[in-house]
Amino acid sequence: MSVSHSAPLDCENLVRPLDQLDLQSLEGRWALVGDSVKNAENEKILKQKDSVTIYFHNSTYIQSDRHAENCQYDSHNVSIEGNHFNAQTQNYNFSGTFFHTSCSDCVLFRLDVVSPVYMPLDLILVSRRRELEPKEMEEFRAQVECLKMPPPIVMDPTKELCPKQATSSSTSR
Repeated sequence: MSVSHSAPLDCENLVRPLDQLDLQSLEGRWALVGDSVKNAENEKILKQKDSVTIYFHNSTYIQSDRHAENCQYDSHNVSIEGNHFNAQTQNYNFSGTFFHTSCSDCVLFRLDVVSPVYMPLDLILVSRRRELEPKEMEEFRAQVECLKMPPPIVMDPTKELCPKQATSSSTSR
């Protein structure tokens, strides 16, 4: 009788922060592929979204959330140094760290939100593609496990993304 054991995760290599983020490669549109959310209320909110699109342009981060036929846009100025980024809104401070991923057209980052009320933590995978290869998703799930985060919510790649909103008419929620 043989017993199979899954190989232990090599967490040291799986969750290595980037040394330096290439800012030009960050520019443009990214679709949310998966998000491990440590806050139950934020998880509930994410599950209600059909799709999430993130645009990076210069020092601006724009997130568009699709709920059925409606899109909501939220814009933030961000500062990026090395593998870290920071943004502030009236109620929240965001900080994050970019991590290595074997997915060539993906960005993986941890997002920490600090507010007087709560401090959620997310591990977010975005890509230029809507759907990733199984091995890329396996790597993401292993990274989530290494960071002792809840199983990720994987977005439905068939749901429509919001169109890019003109910069002059961007609104914040």
